[in-house]
Amino acid sequence: MRPPVVILDKPQLAENIGAVARVMANFGLEELRLVSPRDGWPQDRAWAAASGADWVLDGVKVFASVPEAIADLQVVWATTGRPRDLRMEVRTPREAMQGLHAEVRAGQVVGLLFGGERTGLETDELVLCQGIITIPVDERHKSLNLAQAVALAAYEWRLGVDAAAPAILGEAEAPAPQGELEGMFGHLEAELEDGGFFHPPEKKPTMVRAIRALFGRARLSAQEVRMMRGMIVALSKGRGRVLAKRAQASQD
Repeated sequence: MRPPVVILDKPQLAENIGAVARVMANFGLEELRLVSPRDGWPQDRAWAAASGADWVLDGVKVFASVPEAIADLQVVWATTGRPRDLRMEVRTPREAMQGLHAEVRAGQVVGLLFGGERTGLETDELVLCQGIITIPVDERHKSLNLAQAVALAAYEWRLGVDAAAPAILGEAEAPAPQGELEGMFGHLEAELEDGGFFHPPEKKPTMVRAIRALFGRARLSAQEVRMMRGMIVALSKGRGRVLAKRAQASQD
């Protein structure tokens, strides 16, 4: 099975990147992606902290944004310890990894998204994902460093590597890659903007996040994404015809 891809959003310290590579290698995760690392890439200190897990760091890919980093993935879970005002599924690492095992066995390409050391993940990144992983830590001290968070998820993944798990998707179509969803989101948001949906304007960011979370929960297939885009085009053309008729009527 192809293990989950690990994505680090805006990591700051090379030593933390190296420590993440080390625990990934410990538990059989191989593909690491970085989004806008603060000090650029590559960084020699990362290899020193990886304690020999060079193959993980040698294969690192760097992206400018989270949407670009997850564009080819079909299921992405975000790890955050902070409650969010979002209607998204929340699981422990064990629950999430059990689900990901089933999805990988069904042929899906999956990923785990982790925020940077200072600020973690923002709401705009969370709504790109299909769910949230929250690590159950003691209320008196909630702070985990980046490598610890990755290690907990990677350990739970490793526990299920040899366990037989039925595919949960059955005969259903596979979820669309995130890049196709992002294209649909952009198309839909542009048409909603033209149609005056975002009112009042100051509420647009909240409304956009809610729409993205809605479709993220739906796990649309590639065919469903194409159907949605066709529906958007049809509605847009219909609105154009109505406006043209109104303009003609006003001239008459």
